[in-house]
Amino acid sequence: MTNEAGLHTTVTLGAGRLTIEDVWALAHRRAAVRLNDDVDFQARIARGAAFLDRLLAEEGHIYGVTTGYGDSVTRRVPAALVAELPLHLTRFHGCGLGADLSLEASRAVLVARLCSLAQGVSGVSLGLLQRLCWLLQQDLIPRIPEEGSVGASGDLTPLSYVAAVLVGERDLFRDGRLQPAADVYRALGIAPLVLRPKEGLALMNGTAVMTALSCLAYQRCAYLMQLTTRITALMCEALAGNAFHFDARLFAAKPHPGLQQVAAWLRADLQAGALPRHSDRLQDRYSLRCAPHVIGVVADGLPWWRQLIENELNSANDNPLIDGDEEHVMHGGHFYGGHIAMAMDSMKTAIANLADLLDRQLALLVDSKFNKGLPGNLSGATGERSAINHGFKALQIAVSAWTAEALKQTLPASIFSRSTECHNQDKVSMGTIAARDCLRVLQLSEQVAAACLLAAVQGVELRRAITTPAAPLAPGLQAHCAAVRRISAPLIEDRPLEAELRQLVTAIQQQVWPLYTECEHG
Repeated sequence: MTNEAGLHTTVTLGAGRLTIEDVWALAHRRAAVRLNDDVDFQARIARGAAFLDRLLAEEGHIYGVTTGYGDSVTRRVPAALVAELPLHLTRFHGCGLGADLSLEASRAVLVARLCSLAQGVSGVSLGLLQRLCWLLQQDLIPRIPEEGSVGASGDLTPLSYVAAVLVGERDLFRDGRLQPAADVYRALGIAPLVLRPKEGLALMNGTAVMTALSCLAYQRCAYLMQLTTRITALMCEALAGNAFHFDARLFAAKPHPGLQQVAAWLRADLQAGALPRHSDRLQDRYSLRCAPHVIGVVADGLPWWRQLIENELNSANDNPLIDGDEEHVMHGGHFYGGHIAMAMDSMKTAIANLADLLDRQLALLVDSKFNKGLPGNLSGATGERSAINHGFKALQIAVSAWTAEALKQTLPASIFSRSTECHNQDKVSMGTIAARDCLRVLQLSEQVAAACLLAAVQGVELRRAITTPAAPLAPGLQAHCAAVRRISAPLIEDRPLEAELRQLVTAIQQQVWPLYTECEHG
């Protein structure tokens, strides 16, 4: 069944825990979104807002509502100016720079913020949640510069661009075109939102940007882990590697489940159990033999990273929290993004190791001293034409450059805490920078994977041309080679490869190729 938006699934906010996959689907417009219309849910949201109203009527003292922000907490805001305070918060944080987040990332930010506010302890109105949901439903996406957050007090500056769009200021994307938010509201006949006393703070004082980016990074990382396994299998075929390095009995002795899963996938791809290939080496070099031990780190890290990311996604992470049921105002520091920082700092290191593994495999594949009889640089040219054709020589250099840059980005961002904002924010997470670093490492590593996939397919074809008889490739490898060849023809005469590489990178990022399903470990 499809819904009215023509999408196959609907994700309901405020009705239970969201998953990384929910965020991914909404970010890529593969699912529709709705807000929980359950009476009990809406009543809980209303109780929090009503409790704040009573406190204000009684001249209660509430951080960020009747006080200034941050170190300005000691500054009491006159009652007549309380209503103006949220608008000032959105405006003075409008100092983001750098590139804008992608539309997918910005959609994910809206989802993450809405999920947090829907926990029911932020003191916001139902109208605010409905307007955030409406932005997603109409695909009216705020322009969000990626730089300017230290990750505590949350993602204040980038999230100010969400708050600003709600009040009809700054810019948003409509039908992929950037327009002033005020113009879009006028065209649609919609009045901008007027933020209630705590709503500016509730929108901005949280971890939505880093969490959104980490959800997207997780999905790309999980796919790249499987793709690296598939490329490794192709590399083993091209380099006449020893499939018995991945023997089930061997891996039973090292009980990391992800490691065992990767080895099982490689066995299936290489049809282990057939007669061993002829080789003058009893043991392959580490980039083949130890591939499960590199890729398996990512496979075993994924459950841990998921726990950290999904717990943050489903948390209330602004300050103060408002308990409308027990009528408490709770001042704390849930905006601190330390868990996301740890997840992203460790994930980017594991991903960069995938790039480094593939880079080493490619170095063996193009070098006639190590590739067991294949042409130098994998050139498909023959006869006198081979003198002027250089095959994958430059691509191997480019892969080395991308890998080096990915490795350089792995310095943990979380160790660079800086005291800021008059030493009120004297210990901060840098979780958003860590997430941005992780996405950059992913981009570089996906480029490495695209290049190595292209070379590995060429290597497999060249190997099979000189091997008699050549055993059939496993179905997964056959399908993947065919998919690559639909994008890129065999490299016989030298040609620019940029356009084909870009298509391959896009295919990787859109995850268009089915890879592995879970199978029994070992």
